[in-house]
Amino acid sequence: MNAVAFLSPVQAQLQLVEARLHAQADDRHPDLRAALEQILAAGGKRIRPTLGLLVGDMLGAPEDRLVTLGAAVELLHTATLVHDDLIDGSLLRRGTPTLNARWSPAATVLTGDFLFARAARLAAETGHLPLMEYFAETLVVIVNGELNQMFSARGVISRESYFTRIYAKTASLFEMTSRAAAMISPASEDVVESMRRFGYETGMAFQIVDDVLDFNGEQTAMGKPIGSDLLNGVVTLPAIYYAELAPDDPDVRSLAEGGWANQERMVRLVESIRRTDSVQHAMQEATRHVERALVVLNDLEPGAEREALENLAKFIVDRKV
Repeated sequence: MNAVAFLSPVQAQLQLVEARLHAQADDRHPDLRAALEQILAAGGKRIRPTLGLLVGDMLGAPEDRLVTLGAAVELLHTATLVHDDLIDGSLLRRGTPTLNARWSPAATVLTGDFLFARAARLAAETGHLPLMEYFAETLVVIVNGELNQMFSARGVISRESYFTRIYAKTASLFEMTSRAAAMISPASEDVVESMRRFGYETGMAFQIVDDVLDFNGEQTAMGKPIGSDLLNGVVTLPAIYYAELAPDDPDVRSLAEGGWANQERMVRLVESIRRTDSVQHAMQEATRHVERALVVLNDLEPGAEREALENLAKFIVDRKV
């Protein structure tokens, strides 16, 4: 699936979002401004702002509010990446050095904090109180999910724990973006709820695919070692499927006792997982989420934005990185 298929209808608006993002550090400390330029230059496809713009355009939301929402969402996402990279000790993201590869932990944390604050201010600039409250609630969900992963989820082999974690980590922000764009449009409550479901399903699929790519993606493209989740004690869906298939594997059994800290064990476990159908089963789960997302769109009027949302959902399970 060509990314342009879903980016095209909002290309001009994405440029406005990009300008708002870069404007957030215009009057700040030179080092901070340089750091933010580096972070934003690393880019990505701006999936989350695109999601909000497509939903809002489809439902008739004001463009200025949509652009502000898009910038707020992407800045919030960027802030979480800055902190995630520090927590995980990641030195590369998308093949380029992370902020914490060049700066001290304290400077990296403060930069992430600055991004969180600017994201909150942008959300406030929408002038829509329910959206501001929803934005704040989503931030709580994301941070609480990180805390749970750090203190209670490492080495845990549990589907319930996994799905709760990826909702907090990724799907909650997709869900908020899609629902918030509908909230600031003249849409009915039923349509707002439909857009929430669409965001939830695509967000869950997005994170499952990310976790699949940790096993079969190209290391140079991913910007991190294959199997890095397990090396950090994060048991994702392919590993859970494998654990259900081979519960007596000594490497699987070691996870509950901190075996994820043993690199030799985890490298061996990654290879065991890749030799089975566990990765494919996880991918099928992501595909089911996308199928449910597409069903949600069936009740909406056909048009360019709806077609682009369909293409976005399909792209999630087609992407290679």
